[in-house]
Amino acid sequence: MASSLGTQMFLPVVLQLLILVKVCGSEDAWTTFDYEDEQNTSSSTIDYSQYALECQKGDVRSFRAWFLPIIYTIICLLGFIGNMMVILTYIYFNRLKTMTDIYLLNLAIADILFVLTLPFWASSYIIGWVFGSGSCKMVFCIYKLSFFSGMLLLMCISVDRYYAIAHATSAHGRRSKVIYYSKVSSICLWIMAFLFAMPDLVHSGVQQRNNVNICMHTSENLVNLKVWLHIGQITVGFMLPLLVMCFCYFVIIRTLLQARNFEKNKAIKVIFAVVLIFLAFQLPYNGVMLMRTISMSFKNNTNCEYEKKMDIAEDITKSLAFLRCCLNPILYAFIGVKFRNDLVRLLKEIGCISQQQLFRYTSCKQKRSSLAMDTDTTTTFAV
Repeated sequence: MASSLGTQMFLPVVLQLLILVKVCGSEDAWTTFDYEDEQNTSSSTIDYSQYALECQKGDVRSFRAWFLPIIYTIICLLGFIGNMMVILTYIYFNRLKTMTDIYLLNLAIADILFVLTLPFWASSYIIGWVFGSGSCKMVFCIYKLSFFSGMLLLMCISVDRYYAIAHATSAHGRRSKVIYYSKVSSICLWIMAFLFAMPDLVHSGVQQRNNVNICMHTSENLVNLKVWLHIGQITVGFMLPLLVMCFCYFVIIRTLLQARNFEKNKAIKVIFAVVLIFLAFQLPYNGVMLMRTISMSFKNNTNCEYEKKMDIAEDITKSLAFLRCCLNPILYAFIGVKFRNDLVRLLKEIGCISQQQLFRYTSCKQKRSSLAMDTDTTTTFAV
């Protein structure tokens, strides 16, 4: 009888030790025990479903520690140089004469603000967040403010092109007030972008994980917050601009095909390039975000390997989407003949090129520039 009782008391202890050895030797997960049930261990039957497994993402953190700082540094340098050249050219030569010019200047400012947040994120993946809670909120806000304003400005540029080409008569009649309208609409866009960035400003802060400070979203119900933030970003930051761009550029292409202008084929190629590059760089990231949003909504994100693959996929596709700010100057500003000529003159003024190089460039472009469709209302379609 005593032997049987000793066996019953010893068996649960052996099983607990075996579980502990198994968990300590696992690299993917560790077990959190519920100590409230310690008094009920007299039974040899243990319900293992009560033990919660937490996914260990050390390999994901190691990947981010070398991949994201390199990519973010490249994007920051290229984006800052390209967009700063746009800003300097517009301001130095006072090129703000059309609605598209105003939008392009604001787009360059939004992209500069965006890339200036990347060094903060890059360093946080290496040494953690060392800039304080206030800086965390500010960087989060600027990051989302510049993101949403950039997307809304791309949408407005396509709308302005639509009116300038598909409704050229009415567009010509409002030229006297175009600067006023563009300034008012730009201010409204920045206000809207700030409202969309408010949740990130309010629900962000610094928390300590594994003895490392992390700037992240903080909320009592973090899952629901992330779901709504993802839905808003996918809707306002991708679907709405894409639908507006597709409609506007479809009507523009139809109008150009009916026009008798030998430059229309080049303008159509520019339109296709703008839409295809937007899709190629933004669609993968938004697809990953959509999958993650669905997974969080239905609370079926319990597979550790799946979660780690989604993290890496999000990092890669997000870096690809961030490259958009480097391409915007090329797609929307540098492609214009007048803008390129002004840019070359600016480079000569600051000593980057010589007078001979300036003369050689302008002379070989003069004939082409005179034939291009670089009018006041379609500057960004010039080639």
